[in-house]
Amino acid sequence: MSAEDTPTKTISDYEAVLTKASSAVAAFEKDDKTLVHVARGYLRKNPTLIPALVLLISITAFSIIAPRFLGIGALSTVLKQVTVTGFVALAQTLVILTAGIDLSVGAILVICSLIMGNLAVFSGVPVLLAVLIGLFFGGLMGLLNGVLVAKVKLPPFIVTLGTLSIFNALKLWYSQSESIRNVDITEKAPGLLWFGNGFNLGGASISYGGITLILLAALLWYVLNHTAWGRHVHAIGDDPDAAMLSGIRVNRVLISVYCVAGVICGFAAWIAVGRVGSISPIAFDTVNLGSITAVVIGGTSLFGGRGSIIGSVLGAFIVGVFNTGLSLAGVDDYWQMFAAGCLVIVAVALDQWLRRASQ
Repeated sequence: MSAEDTPTKTISDYEAVLTKASSAVAAFEKDDKTLVHVARGYLRKNPTLIPALVLLISITAFSIIAPRFLGIGALSTVLKQVTVTGFVALAQTLVILTAGIDLSVGAILVICSLIMGNLAVFSGVPVLLAVLIGLFFGGLMGLLNGVLVAKVKLPPFIVTLGTLSIFNALKLWYSQSESIRNVDITEKAPGLLWFGNGFNLGGASISYGGITLILLAALLWYVLNHTAWGRHVHAIGDDPDAAMLSGIRVNRVLISVYCVAGVICGFAAWIAVGRVGSISPIAFDTVNLGSITAVVIGGTSLFGGRGSIIGSVLGAFIVGVFNTGLSLAGVDDYWQMFAAGCLVIVAVALDQWLRRASQ
C-alpha cells in the first residue's frame, strides 16, 4: 500500500469524536406559535365555536341596524323559519360528513309531503299511517341515491343532481301540478298540521316543530359521537380506503347514511306541512341551497370527516337571522340572496384555512 492510500485517521479517532456529538432526538414540529396559528388550531378543534360567534355577532348587528329585530315577533319568526331548513340541514350533514352531497333533499321533502297529503286527505288513510308511508318513500329515495353512490361508484354530486331532476318530474306527475289547500287538510287530516301548533313562552311563539328539531339534533349528536355507526361515518369521510382496510363496511354505511337522510327529509315534510299549512309541488325550491349553506356555515367540512350537528343547527339559525334581519332592514330579496352566497364563500374559505392548521 502506498503512502497516499494510508488513512490519515483511524477508526478509534472517529469513535472518540462521536462521544462529543449531540444526542438530541430529531424534531420536526413547527416553531410557529403565533397568535394566528394558535387560534386556528383551537378553532379547528372546536368547530362549533365559529357559528356560535357568527350567530351572536349577527344578532347584535341586526339589533342595531333594525331595532325591531329584537322584538318577540321577529324572534318567533326566525324560530319558525329555520325549522324546515334545520331538519333538512341535519340530513345534509350526515351526507356531507361522508364527503358527499345530496342535491335532491328538497325534492324528497316535497314528494313525501304530497304522498302524505294525498293519502290522508283524498284517500282517507289515517294520518299516522300516511306519515309512515311518506317516511318509507323518503327512505326509498335515499336508498336509490346510496346505491348509486356506493355500489355503482358514481360521484354523489352527479347522482343527486340526476335524481333531483327525476324526483322533480315525479312530484309534478304525481300531483298533476295541483296543490292541497289548507281548508281540505284542516277538514280531513288536521293531524298533518300538528307540528305547526305550539305554545307561548315569555311572549314568544314556540312551535312543536322547533322543539322536535332540537330533540332530533340531540339524538343525532349522540349517535355520531357515541356509537360505532357515527365513528364509521366520520372515518369514511376522512379516508374511505383507510376505513375499508380497518374493517368498516364502507358501502353498507354509505347506503345507510343516504337512507337515514331520506327518512329525515320525509319527517321534515310533515314538519313543513304544519309550518306552511298547505302542500304545493313547487314549494321549498330553495331548501337545497339553504341546507348546504347552514351545514357549511355550521363548520362541517365539504371534504368530509369533520363537522358538527350542533353547528348545522346554529348555521340554520344564522341563515334565518340574516333573512329576517335584512327584511326588517328593508333590503331587497336579491341582496338577501347575494348575502347568502357571500356567507357560503366565506365559510368554505374559512374551512380551507382551518384544514391547513394540521399541515
